[in-house]
Amino acid sequence: MRWPWQREKRDILTTDEFIEAVRLAIPLGYEQTISQTKVERIAPDYAVLATQAYAGNPTVFACMDTRAKVFSGGRFRWRRVMDGRPSDYFGTADLRLLERPWAGGTTQNLMSRMINDADTAGNSFWVRFGSDLVRLRPDWVEIAVEPLMVDGAQIGFRKLGYVYYENGKGAGSPGAAFLPNEVAHFMPVPDPLHPFRGMSWLTPLVRELQGDYQMTRHQEKFFENGATPNMVVKHPPGTQKADILAFDAALTAKHVGVENAGKTLNLYPGADVTVVGLDFDKMDFSNLRGDAETRIAAAAGTPPIVAGLKEGLESATYSNYAQARRRFADGTMHALWQEASGSLEVLLDAPDGAELAHDASEVPFLREDEGDAANIQATRASTINSLITAGFTPQSAAAAVDADDFRLLVHTGLYSVQLQPAGAQTQAPTPDAPRDAAIIHFGRRTA
Repeated sequence: MRWPWQREKRDILTTDEFIEAVRLAIPLGYEQTISQTKVERIAPDYAVLATQAYAGNPTVFACMDTRAKVFSGGRFRWRRVMDGRPSDYFGTADLRLLERPWAGGTTQNLMSRMINDADTAGNSFWVRFGSDLVRLRPDWVEIAVEPLMVDGAQIGFRKLGYVYYENGKGAGSPGAAFLPNEVAHFMPVPDPLHPFRGMSWLTPLVRELQGDYQMTRHQEKFFENGATPNMVVKHPPGTQKADILAFDAALTAKHVGVENAGKTLNLYPGADVTVVGLDFDKMDFSNLRGDAETRIAAAAGTPPIVAGLKEGLESATYSNYAQARRRFADGTMHALWQEASGSLEVLLDAPDGAELAHDASEVPFLREDEGDAANIQATRASTINSLITAGFTPQSAAAAVDADDFRLLVHTGLYSVQLQPAGAQTQAPTPDAPRDAAIIHFGRRTA
């Protein structure tokens, strides 16, 4: 069958037909899940990262939450492309799919889900089903590929499509096959070992997260044992083993545990206590945790001061925050928005000469303070006034400044009196002369 939103006839309708189309040998490095089919499987540690990193590490959660809140702002719009360069924005009814991706869903819900999947699995998959978008859980998706051969030699792979298994391949559910132009595949960080799938930014942090977990456990044990360093109790010569064990039991019962912190330690005559452990201050525990937070934030592309982490707050000033905010927007968010726009465009019918783009003009995080905003508006107004004075139409001057594209300027053919010789009289076009003959587009003249 052919769905009404599909632009091309789908030749492969079933999973069996899809598998038949890729009946080739299995190359090294790919897992065989269906006989004679090559697939790229998404990393199986998605559930681990989701539960132990995102839901189990406060630093990772802070970074991912910050990324999601900023990423999900704004809206999608079409952007005209003129001479290979982006121009002004406009909208069509087709964008309704992204504005209301499912019943009760919004663009913000869609983008939050996309970035959450990409952060934990490295990939986010979406398909269109009628008037809704449907999320495919990343670790239940396989990417089918075939080798590219030239004169008997392989030079790489070509993507054939996607196969989705509800609850995973081993659950016994039949697979649903999709062609490449039926799946929006969002993968901000490419996997260096696989050409068609992404990698989570958490992957390089596995050891870092393990170390942070161990520090957390050390902190828990420190307080569980009375918030005191380890001690060695020296017993006088001749003390019987039974007496030592009895003293140890009494010491543990009275002094181990948070509830017993601060109690006075009483020793029998001849016993001596020596501290062998280090407290948090002496072992610089706080700085160790801060260094781990900084490395996690660096991998996330999120400045610590923006995520509210310790290392960032210690150097927090308005100037530092403004610079960090600009770096986060320019270095992290804009790249993610471009990738998301290009991924989702495959599910829509793009107008001729336009591309899907993210309009971040309404994202609160990117707004300057009132003083900067006033200066920006004054500069824009001055530019528009200068263009009108130079003879360009008011409508085209405003549009050019708003889109930051001077190719939208349209000239009237009339010039400011300051450009005329002293004493010269400006003559308006005669009624017999066509008005259009005086209109000059910026950089070109129209008949």
